Formats: sequence, C-alpha cells, structure tokens
Amino acid sequence: MLDWMTVANFSIPVAGLMIVLFGLVMTIASRYSDKATRRFLILIFIVLACFLGSNMLSMASQQFIGNWLITWTAEFFEILSSSLLLPLLALYMMIRCGETPRSPVMYIVDIIWIGFFVLLGYAQMSKSIYYVSTDNVFHRGPLYPVLMIPPVLMMLVMFIALFRRRDKLTRRQFNAFLAYIAIPLISVGLQMLNNGINFIVLGVTIATGLLMIILLLDQTEQAARQQRKIADQQASLTVLQMRPHFVYNTMMSIYYLCEEDPKRAQKVILDFSKYLRKNFTAIASEDPIPFEEELEHAKAYLAVEQVRFEDSLFVEYDTPYKDFELPPLTLQPLVENCVKHGIDPELDPITVTIRTEKTDTGYDVIVADTGPGFGATVITEKTDGNRIALSNIRERLEAVGAELELADREGGGAVVTIHIPDEE
Repeated sequence: MLDWMTVANFSIPVAGLMIVLFGLVMTIASRYSDKATRRFLILIFIVLACFLGSNMLSMASQQFIGNWLITWTAEFFEILSSSLLLPLLALYMMIRCGETPRSPVMYIVDIIWIGFFVLLGYAQMSKSIYYVSTDNVFHRGPLYPVLMIPPVLMMLVMFIALFRRRDKLTRRQFNAFLAYIAIPLISVGLQMLNNGINFIVLGVTIATGLLMIILLLDQTEQAARQQRKIADQQASLTVLQMRPHFVYNTMMSIYYLCEEDPKRAQKVILDFSKYLRKNFTAIASEDPIPFEEELEHAKAYLAVEQVRFEDSLFVEYDTPYKDFELPPLTLQPLVENCVKHGIDPELDPITVTIRTEKTDTGYDVIVADTGPGFGATVITEKTDGNRIALSNIRERLEAVGAELELADREGGGAVVTIHIPDEE
C-alpha cells in the first residue's frame, strides 16, 4: 500500500500535466497574445510536460515497474528538461525588454547552462552526484548539492537582470517573471532540506501556471488598450477629414449672408467657429466628457446646417437629463449622419430630434430623424463605408461600458440610441 508521501508526489505531476493541457488550450485559443508570447508559452508547456512526464515515469518505475534503465533514463531527462525552462524564460524576458538573443544576460545564462550540462554528464559516470542503485532506487550522492548550483546561479542572474530592466516591462510582466524566478528558487532550497516531497516539481508547476495566467491577462489588457487607441485615432481622422463641400457651402452661405443679412452672417460665423473649436477640443480629449459639451458641439453643427438647408431641416431638443458623461465625438457624428443621409431635395423636409431619458440602469441618448432610414444593410452590418463611422462610435462606446443601438423609426426615418450605464 502506498504511503501518503508517495501519493502526494504522484499527484503533483498529474495536476501539473492538467495545467499544461489547460495552458496549451488557452494559449492556442487566445486571440490577444502576440506571436512571441504564444511561441514562448507553447515551448514552456512542452518542456514542462517532458519534465513532469519524466518525473512520473521515474516514480512509476521505482514503485511498480522495477526497471533500472527506465528509472535512470527518466531521472536524466527530468533533470535536463527542468534546466531548459530557465534559458527559455531568459530569452523571452530579453525579447520583452526589447533586447536581442545576443544580449550579455543570454551569454551568461547559456554559459552557466553549458556548465550544468557538463556536470549532468559527469553525474552519469559517477555516483558522487546521484545514482540509481541495482535495486532500482534513486540516491543522492555527497556532491548532489553541486548540481543545484548552476540553476540557482541562472536564477540569480535573471533576478538581477529583471530588476535592472523593470522599467522596460509592464507591471504584470514584471510580476510574472518575478514569480517564475522566485518560486522555483525557494523550491530548490526546500528540496535541499527535504528528500520527501518533490518541492522542485511543485514549485515549477505553480510558477508556470502563474506565468501563463499573468502573461495572458497582460496581453489581453494591452490588446484592449491598443484597440481603444486605434478607435480614438480613427475618430480623430474622421473629424479631421471634414467634408470639403460642408466647409465650402458654409463659407458660401456666410458670403451671401454678409450682404443680405449681416447679423445672421455673424451668427453663422459664431456657430461655425464654435463647431470647429469643439471639433479640435474633442480630438485632444481622451477621457469621457460631460454630455452637455457634446450636445453643444451637435447644436453648433446643426445651426450651421440649418442656414444652408433652411426649410428642409428642422431640429427639436428634449434633453432634461444631462448629468452624465460619454466619449467625445459620439453625438455630433450621429447628428451629422442624419443630415448627410436624411436630406433629399426631392423629398419632404426632415426633422432631427435629440432627447435624453433616465432609465433604471443609466441614461439613454436618442437621435432620431424622419429621413429614409437605415435600411436592412446598415442595421445588420456593423461597418458601412457610406455612413460616418457607426462601427467606430460603437467600439468607443463599448470601451466605456456603453452601447449603441440602430433601428428604423416607425413611420419612416432612423433612430439611434446610446445606452449610458450609471457610474458605479
């Protein structure tokens, strides 16, 4: 009957192999990890699987099979594969720090590992480090601690290199590397003091699992941050690429009004100036802004367009609720979309309505028009080149927990609803 320590030592690699399998699936399925991270984690899990498999085979041979050659081979590959985990981590750490594989740290780690490999080769020809006796039992020799010196040196070199390069890493990357170095280092110390529980196997398994979780979380966070940055850049480009005919028509309207109605021309110049100022302010803003600021932006735009279209465009405001925030450049582009695609000289005038409502979970901003409506294509497709970045607006809203809903208006026209959640 197996004692509790043997059962525990068998359970550790079994649990470790389950972590390996889970880690491989998560790494391969991850959409956000970059190529370097994916390759590193896959290599780490392959080497860890060899390490854990060799450890299980060695114990099984000693307990059940009773084959000296299997035990000796398994022990050799167990020790060899465990040592490969450190150079792999050092290589990935240098890549994340923006350095090449030929960095001084890698040369030092490689030299130490070569020394370890020579020492392991010597151990196969001498009983002074470790050996498998004729009765198929693994024994440590008097020089067994010497075999632990190269791995400890590699960990110390990497520990120093990590702290000297901490400014080149994200907080999560730093914590991941630190855990992967510190936990096995503590395990080696515990293993030297205890010959029962296999602390090295336990420590390496825990460290690898934490490494995977932290790195994938970091990659996901960076990907989300990058997507938001791209969306903001796209929004800025949308604003900068103002329709030339809109600017031209506005200036021509001002030109004619200067003679016909100077006071009205002054008002158009003021509204157009306000519109431009709001545009450039929105470009510089990265954080959500008060709804009232975005509303003023939309009002300035609509005031300019009402001069141009006169009796073809009517605007209604019903905004009793304004005490909330939303990303810049969300309301004004939606209003512009209504005007651009809603007004047709051959059709009836359109009315653009902007209103706000309080809901149980937050606020709704509704932009409606009486134009031709979206149509099935726009509603079902997230991106439409003929519209003003509806998909871009949706992505930027989703980044702050808000939602964008498109629908055809009953009786004709379109309705766009922005759902803004309450701040927690």
